[in-house]
Amino acid sequence: MIKAVVWDVDDTLFDYTGADRAGMRLHLAAEGLLEEYDGVEQAIARWRAITDAQWARFSAGEVSFEEQRRDRVRVFLGAELTDAEADAWFERYIAHYETAWALFPDVLPVLDALAASHRHAVLSNSSIHVQDRKLRVLGVHDRFEAILCAAELGVSKPEAGAFHAACAALELAPHQVAYVGDHPEIDGRGAAQAGLLSVWIDRAGVYTSADALGGPHRIGSLSELPALLGADTRFGAPSTFG
Repeated sequence: MIKAVVWDVDDTLFDYTGADRAGMRLHLAAEGLLEEYDGVEQAIARWRAITDAQWARFSAGEVSFEEQRRDRVRVFLGAELTDAEADAWFERYIAHYETAWALFPDVLPVLDALAASHRHAVLSNSSIHVQDRKLRVLGVHDRFEAILCAAELGVSKPEAGAFHAACAALELAPHQVAYVGDHPEIDGRGAAQAGLLSVWIDRAGVYTSADALGGPHRIGSLSELPALLGADTRFGAPSTFG
């Protein structure tokens, strides 16, 4: 029986991609950088590619959380910046990014629906400083018993140790815990291989089959989650997606 749900944050509960795009659009205009690109979409695409590459280095333990932020700025600008200069540029971006923070519309209804039946926690590949504040600003911090992040844990998803740390925080075995995240490998396959009920939220419909991903249950909206958890979830449940 599934007793708890552990949640990813960015692009699962929080519309990170939308906020990042909106914030970077405003930031590039304010910094006078748009003329260096053929258009804002090209600039944003480059920022996202650099972000993904530097985040992978952080997830692999090659750099600290702060270092990956600074390197994102240095690579994007193609400039040798001091730590203070890189931090200042990133903080100016953050100010724009935070104006666009929002939960996905299906988040509060599903948290309400599961509030009485399941315990809840967060496991993110970010830092507690970032995610604790984000969840407070978004008004859902108190919905979660525990908030665990890779920067403090010293282990990142998809490593089993990250998922097991979340289970330990809840004092539950992996088979008693569901994990909900948006990335098919980091969240989906990682949670499944760690022994949790893995639920992959694929809002964009990027893939056509979850079978090859190693076990995650694929849903297109969080509205599908209560029914999934209410059934014999270890053996699957019908999905309205795809």
